Amino acid sequence: MKMNWQILVVDDEEIMCESMAAWLREDGYAVDTASSGREAIEMARRQDYAIYFVDLKMPGGIDGIETLMEVRRIRPEAAIIIITAYATVDTAISAMKEGAQEYIVKPCNPEEISLLVSRIIKVKNLQRENAILRKKLAKQYQFHDIISKNARMQEILTLCQEVASLRSTVMIRGESGTGKELVARAVHFSGDRAQKPFVAVSCAALAETLLESELFGYEKGAFTGAAERKKGKFELADGGTIFLDEIGDISPKLQADLLRVRHERSFDRLGGSEEVKVDVRVIAATHKDLRAAVEDGHFREDLFYRLNVIEVQLPPLRERREDIPLLAGHFLDRISREVGKEVAAISDGAMRILLDHDWPGNVRELENAMERAIVASKEGVLGEEDFRFLQGNGSGRQFRAPAAMTLAEMEKLMIEATLRRTGGNIKEAAASLGIDRSTLYEKLKKFGIER
Repeated sequence: MKMNWQILVVDDEEIMCESMAAWLREDGYAVDTASSGREAIEMARRQDYAIYFVDLKMPGGIDGIETLMEVRRIRPEAAIIIITAYATVDTAISAMKEGAQEYIVKPCNPEEISLLVSRIIKVKNLQRENAILRKKLAKQYQFHDIISKNARMQEILTLCQEVASLRSTVMIRGESGTGKELVARAVHFSGDRAQKPFVAVSCAALAETLLESELFGYEKGAFTGAAERKKGKFELADGGTIFLDEIGDISPKLQADLLRVRHERSFDRLGGSEEVKVDVRVIAATHKDLRAAVEDGHFREDLFYRLNVIEVQLPPLRERREDIPLLAGHFLDRISREVGKEVAAISDGAMRILLDHDWPGNVRELENAMERAIVASKEGVLGEEDFRFLQGNGSGRQFRAPAAMTLAEMEKLMIEATLRRTGGNIKEAAASLGIDRSTLYEKLKKFGIER
């Protein structure tokens, strides 16, 4: 294990440099040496050292602090220890401010060096194990790019697998950014249509006439600019699945056209008279309450029941907070690779900010927040300062205690609200409240709360 962590000793004094390297090699570490800051920086570019011992005063135009700063830029995860024979408060503060992990004074004590390196390596081993565990957890709780350990989401994913090979229409409801298209893709790629096309259409993005030609295609000469026949999305999805996002925004005419496609499995291209037959599974999604839209006369009742054969209601991210660390870790790994930055972890304080935020934009907002933090970060670990923008935008939870309410009354209300949200699921409610089940049962009895 020791040989996996390489160390670089940087000092212009050859005796000091070789002595420290010899002490560390006796402890079983792989150690290289450099006699100047410039040489150390070049070696850092070629080799990923876990720990750097850097002398503060070195000739050649680059001192220990400048070397530290450049190595930190190249290797953000490295632990850097400044060593000097001229210890002052100012230099210690300067070194720590620039990211030095420790500051030690010459003459160095071999035992002190051994204990320091041992402590740093233990932390690095833990960080490595945590990263491996995080990837294993993400894989364990991942289903077709959907990551969750939330009980309700697990039930939804089980339902997706059960209905995947059916022809029945699925209606996915949920707030913007909850992952409706991901669920639609999961249904498609889990079933016997997986090798056939999956075609997604945003019904809210286009005007009625454009959406009509997009869905059903058009014949040559159907309108000005129609220079040739074009297949519509339904035709392109033949044999597979069409995903109609924000179905609640379509016009009455298009509602009638969709009803015909669902009922007769055929349609006419715009400007054409030839009937086009298709075998397409429809998955629809909306953030609106379509039942209310039916009652108000804004959505056809017959189309609603055709589309709402299997209903999936996605919970917002604020109701599945236990997924935030999993999702944040997933986005950290993916986005840091994409942007080419070595950002390895999220600090406890930063994670608390993520857990406390209300996420009105749900998973999509979390992904955007992670990308913003990673791009702007100057360290190898995301800290609280990287997520200050979440605390200042007014969308986080701002709790105001009701007047004339006791702590016990507030606790009772919180437990009742959590039980309603989890449908009486004690295990899920206890996890959400951050207590164990036996404690929750005691509180139910204490407050006289019925499940």
